[in-house]
Parts: sequence; structure tokens; C-alpha cells
Amino acid sequence: MKFKPANVSVPEIDMTPMIDIVFQLITFFMVITNFDQNEADERVTLPRDQLAKPPMAVRKNSFMLNFGYDIDSTGKRKSEIPYLFFGDEKATLEQVRPRLQQESQFYKTIGTKYEDVTVEIRADARVPAGMVQELIQMCQEDKIQFQRFALKATQKAEP
Repeated sequence: MKFKPANVSVPEIDMTPMIDIVFQLITFFMVITNFDQNEADERVTLPRDQLAKPPMAVRKNSFMLNFGYDIDSTGKRKSEIPYLFFGDEKATLEQVRPRLQQESQFYKTIGTKYEDVTVEIRADARVPAGMVQELIQMCQEDKIQFQRFALKATQKAEP
């Protein structure tokens, strides 16, 4: 008995479902990413303290102020003046008042009481404590009126 050779063709794989799954995974991981770290700025080196502990609960109404030095690619300070960083923008302590007033107006517009808003300050360890106190006093002025503050630090490991 003689068999005719069958036309053998290479099976083609449909990659469309695989691409869909990959994009769904990318979307999933983007959504579950911890967005608190996006507010952290690498230009700010937090001080170390044994009493520093993460908050027990997530703060509902809060905003972050990053207070540090402008650094170059090697990590050296470009100037001795500390800045407040807002993404790519930076402002000196004297220039930040309008930005704080804008934040205050935002919370007033959405109907949040000032005593319910926490101002989280991430100050570089090298920023003088007096400048951090000036920033807090500025946040308490009449046109701004924030009352609750949290200072960020890195927990020092015990020897």
C-alpha cells in the first residue's frame, strides 16, 4: 500500500493573546505600585533616628514637602542654599509661600478642614533645624493655616 505524502506545513502561532496578557500584566503592576515613593526625592537624604517609625495608618489628607539641596550626578551639592522640590521645580524658602497658599486654597475648596490636613516634611539631614522651623511657621501663617505636621526620618538600626 502506497501512502501519499501529506502536505506538511509549519503551524503558525497567534501571538495576539500573548501580547494582550503582557499588557494586562504591565497595567496591573502599574496600578498596584506604591505611589508614596513617587513623592520621595533622591535629592533629600533623611536623618537617622532610633525613634523614627512609619505611621500606623495611611494619612488621608496630606501633602509632601521635600526640603534638600540641589546635587550633581556625583552627589555633591551644587550650592549651599536648600530648596523645596516640587518635581522638576525648585524654590527657596522665601519663594515657597505662594505654593503653600495654593495648597491651602485647594483644601479649602474641597471642603477639608485645615486641622485634618497633615503637612509631611522630608528635610535633608544637612538642612539646618532653624530653616525647618521657619517652614513650619510659614505653614501656620494666616493665609495658609495648616496645623498638623509630620517630619520624616529613617529608622536607625540598633547595634
